[in-house]
Amino acid sequence: MTGRRSKVIRDTAETTIKVELDIDGTGQFEITTGIRMLDHFISQLARHGLFDIKLSATGDDQHHIVEDVAISLGKSFNQALGDKSGIVRMAHAIVPMDESLVMVAVDISGRPYSIFEGSFSRERIGDLCADLVRHFLISFATEARINLYSNILSGMDDHHKAEALFKAMGRALDAATRIDERIIGRIPSTKEFIEE
Repeated sequence: MTGRRSKVIRDTAETTIKVELDIDGTGQFEITTGIRMLDHFISQLARHGLFDIKLSATGDDQHHIVEDVAISLGKSFNQALGDKSGIVRMAHAIVPMDESLVMVAVDISGRPYSIFEGSFSRERIGDLCADLVRHFLISFATEARINLYSNILSGMDDHHKAEALFKAMGRALDAATRIDERIIGRIPSTKEFIEE
């Protein structure tokens, strides 16, 4: 299947966000948010999910930038997937990174819900407020209209734990958005409908 692409522009008094997404990409990315660690984490999502993502963001405050980037990226995924016909829909990934181990499960259900289990030992991961990782996941899941369950199973290094989260999210989303040849043209739900 081709053509699962979207473009989202979010221009508010607080931020300007531009996102171009190709679900069926090869993991190419151009990410510039002004927050180096956020750029790094979103690049992991792109590379390990095999999504092509071009994203730029400017804003007045780190919290607003992270939130609006997550909102815009979530909207991009929802738009690119259209009516969700033919997709696998549910998937998970368990990803190690050195001493850290993370599990992410997703259901592209049309019903937004996010659970994050885990913690960070420091207030910052590089130049990123650590708590904004959790906030990113919630905002992304809400606008992508997915169930997103993220669990840091073990780890000591905050950078490794957060990076593994984004890698696992990429892998889980890649698996869930794939087209299942057995149900092409059909909605993967007994309702025959998934909220857009």
